[in-house]
Amino acid sequence: MKSKQRRAYQSPVREAQAAQTRERILEALGRIIGETGNSDVLFDRLAEVAGVQRRTVFRHFENRDVLLRAFWTWLNARITSQVLPETESQLVDLPVEAFEGLDRHENLIRASLHSEAGRELRHGALPERRAAFAKAIAPSAQGLSAAERRKLEGAIHVLYSASAWELLKDYCGMSGREAGQTVSWAIRALLSQARQSPSANLLSKGTK
Repeated sequence: MKSKQRRAYQSPVREAQAAQTRERILEALGRIIGETGNSDVLFDRLAEVAGVQRRTVFRHFENRDVLLRAFWTWLNARITSQVLPETESQLVDLPVEAFEGLDRHENLIRASLHSEAGRELRHGALPERRAAFAKAIAPSAQGLSAAERRKLEGAIHVLYSASAWELLKDYCGMSGREAGQTVSWAIRALLSQARQSPSANLLSKGTK
């Protein structure tokens, strides 16, 4: 006699409710970080702001690390439609949209830049970010030596970052859009220089 395999019924209504609760918790975390500038949020406080029970928070996010990773993904999706570039043209064009998005969530971004939790989250995303940037610059970096390519990648990482956005705003009085345009211009210039004279480009000046 063949045994019948039972399948758990997934209620669309229940799934929608769970998604709404998850969204409410992440929004509450965003409000707390935006108000306090601190991402080291207690689950009791998070549950209070979200209007749910503490055990509900743990049901969706079993620990602090899971919560913060989910929040980072949630926040990135609201900053820009595409976080990482897939092509060289995207690497040049995306900073404007991304930096405008950073402006919309300024308190949250500043908190993530200057908190231990924020640094942990950014470090966790580094391997994927490095791989995406290396792929995007590959067409322009074909003629560069390994050392020059490393300098090019490093310069572009610094330019296309929340840290650059913050510095351009604070030191130069730029809006997010202006900062994004500045970064796009600088990245375009670096890539153009790398393509035009790979054996004696500006990146290698000053080296012995």
